[in-house]
Amino acid sequence: MNAQLAVKPRSVGPVINEWHPEDAAFWANTGNRIANRNLAISIPALLLAFAIWQMFSAVAISLPKIGFKFDDNQLFWLAALPALSGATLRIFYSFVVPMFGGRRWTAISTASLLIPAIWLGMAVQDPATPYWHFVAIAILCGFGGGNFSSSMSNISFFYPKNKQGFALGMNAGLGNLGVSATQFVIPLVITFGLFGAFAGVPQLTADGKQLFLQNAGFVWVPFLAIVAIAAWFGMHDLAAARSSFSEQAVIFKRKHNWLMCWLYIGTFGSFIGFSAGFPLLTKSQFPDVNPMTYAFLGPLVGALMRSAGGWLADKLGGALLTFWVFALMIAGVFGVLHFLPDNGQGGNFYGFLGSFMVLFVLSGIGNASTFRMIPVIFRTLHERWSHGANAEGRAASARQAGIESAAVIGFSSAIGAYGGFFIPKSFGSSIAWTGGPDAALYGFIVFYATCLVVTWWWYFRRGAEAPC
Repeated sequence: MNAQLAVKPRSVGPVINEWHPEDAAFWANTGNRIANRNLAISIPALLLAFAIWQMFSAVAISLPKIGFKFDDNQLFWLAALPALSGATLRIFYSFVVPMFGGRRWTAISTASLLIPAIWLGMAVQDPATPYWHFVAIAILCGFGGGNFSSSMSNISFFYPKNKQGFALGMNAGLGNLGVSATQFVIPLVITFGLFGAFAGVPQLTADGKQLFLQNAGFVWVPFLAIVAIAAWFGMHDLAAARSSFSEQAVIFKRKHNWLMCWLYIGTFGSFIGFSAGFPLLTKSQFPDVNPMTYAFLGPLVGALMRSAGGWLADKLGGALLTFWVFALMIAGVFGVLHFLPDNGQGGNFYGFLGSFMVLFVLSGIGNASTFRMIPVIFRTLHERWSHGANAEGRAASARQAGIESAAVIGFSSAIGAYGGFFIPKSFGSSIAWTGGPDAALYGFIVFYATCLVVTWWWYFRRGAEAPC
């Protein structure tokens, strides 16, 4: 590489044509600054995406208060549907950055979140709004969930391998704070006329209190507009990251893609599923407790631990952390079971809350550790496959490893997000069929045990196929 490339990449407007983060001189002089700039815009964009994605976890619980005649099962559906649509959209979003560019897609996908935010603000003002409107809004909230795949894939291209754990942990961890933000901000802003008469009149509850539930959607609108504009004018598209769908689609033939999808259901699926289901589960099991007083705490600690988990995974190794995460999550679920009421009697809310906080902490760490594993796994495999090749062959193999790693990060995040649907629906179905959530929780224990075995056999034990 010549000295000019080591100092400054050749670029035309927002498109960077040369990008060599593994070159120390390039990274020190130029790459670090540009990568951090893109990360600084990506984080608030992702935070807002998570906030929109999980709006109904904070809104659904208030709908009956202002006259909407929805039963518990319908409310659990509204909490679960954004995760179902978001997970499905993530499958497609996983592959768009290399085809369209990270800058362009971040701006467009952020702007698309204005649709469910504005529609929700309008729909809640009329108690005659039919249920299917809210179903449609909940599905559109999935746009926010889809954004995660494209965001993580995009950021993975900017950083050298030894900093990807930190960068992905920061992007995802601080982005995940959007879940906590929506569960903290919405209960606050619906209590007063944030936008005055411009946003509409308040709704009255059965006990005569005023709620401005439209603020749950409208509060995000100015921030979405600002961040979408910032992404369009402030981020970059990397020409080096461009690849066709066929180059990325090879991951569907990779066994380790599917194994990491399974593990990510256990980590991120748990994080987003517990975030969506915890408020309604608390209300059903401890009816004297206001769940929104505590709902934001779990997503908050989980998101912060994801940021810390990226750093820990870089230092200790992803497989070691992931193994112990699943072992301790099994113990955490037993803790939840222990503190649940028995047929509506007894129970200990603070023990229940504490056990869930443990699960959120562990899922946050596991989110980071599994994503740290992916680049290492595919780099190891491609180095093994290209052994004996010439320099050109090794370079091509390294590039393909990067493409596959980014695609697997995006695709596994898509599959993992289905946990956000299945966990609240499991709670709802278990309560409907058996009278309590115990059956769902025992099912989670069995699932975490399979994740523990997968991690140990393929990645953690001595002589594992892809140690990481």
